[in-house]
Amino acid sequence: MVRERRLRWPIARHLEAAIRGQTVRGIDRRAKYILIRFDPGTLILHLGMSGSLRLVKEDTAPKTHDHWDIRMDTGWVLRYHDPRRFGSLHWTKTDPVQHPLLKRLAPEPLSPAFDGEYLYRVTRKRSVAIKQFIMNSQVVVGVGNIYASEALFRAHVSPRRAARRLTRKEAHGLAQAIKDVLGEAIKIGGTTLRDYVNADGAPGYFRQKLFVYERAGAACRVCRSAVKQFVQGQRSTYWCSNCQH
Repeated sequence: MVRERRLRWPIARHLEAAIRGQTVRGIDRRAKYILIRFDPGTLILHLGMSGSLRLVKEDTAPKTHDHWDIRMDTGWVLRYHDPRRFGSLHWTKTDPVQHPLLKRLAPEPLSPAFDGEYLYRVTRKRSVAIKQFIMNSQVVVGVGNIYASEALFRAHVSPRRAARRLTRKEAHGLAQAIKDVLGEAIKIGGTTLRDYVNADGAPGYFRQKLFVYERAGAACRVCRSAVKQFVQGQRSTYWCSNCQH
């Protein structure tokens, strides 16, 4: 049941008929997209900035911003909530990896395909600042603003540094720092800064371990110099000019 089709892209009119009476065969993920697989095709779901999925009983009244439901024969409903409507929902009958939204995506950061040699190779001849570079989903997926800042701090690399100026050793260190930061954040439920909660409704506790992000003016946890902030690619960047070069 679709109550509001006007998300980031309009939800197709034929979507309900496409999945009605079908069985979910699998659920997996590519980058920030959730893939719900059925025999005739796949739902491609993105939560946007504020979207969330919840399982509720079928008699649970929808709230404001509850935009669509998938009703199951168990009496439960998979319900999508999104105050900003930046999420999206698509249907494809073909391989979802070849969908226009997914086919150009880069390697997953925690996969063997993303390592220091890969990062060193793709940074050659690239003059863009390294922080913006690693946030590009055509370079590596899933490295957002928080984790880019934190990984660069751990790797002792300035966010202003041109990507091509990374040495091979630094590329290996940064690739490992990205893996470490993401791995640690996953273990403790992500990072709650404002309204993020995990699947159980609990906040993520990685914020307590942040070295630089949103700590402008505070003492660096390593050298005690003041953490600095500047705007880079329309996003706030945090760094320690003493620890990062």
